[in-house]
Amino acid sequence: MGCLTAVVRALGIVALTWSVLVALLLLPGLLPAGWQYYIYSPASVGLWMLCMVVAPFPACFALWGWIRDGRASRP
Repeated sequence: MGCLTAVVRALGIVALTWSVLVALLLLPGLLPAGWQYYIYSPASVGLWMLCMVVAPFPACFALWGWIRDGRASRP
């Protein structure tokens, strides 16, 4: 049961990370149309796509104590 709980917690962190990144992608849509051209450039969208792949790993690493034990890790 402990392994399944850890997997569910890790998947939750990945889902939360992805939802934050999607919100950050959609947030500039509130700006005027002239500014959106600079924010939604191919380079920035490419970096966003790269973050979708890479960002869950540091998030899981930072919260590894909680994933493993269910409580905050203490140094």
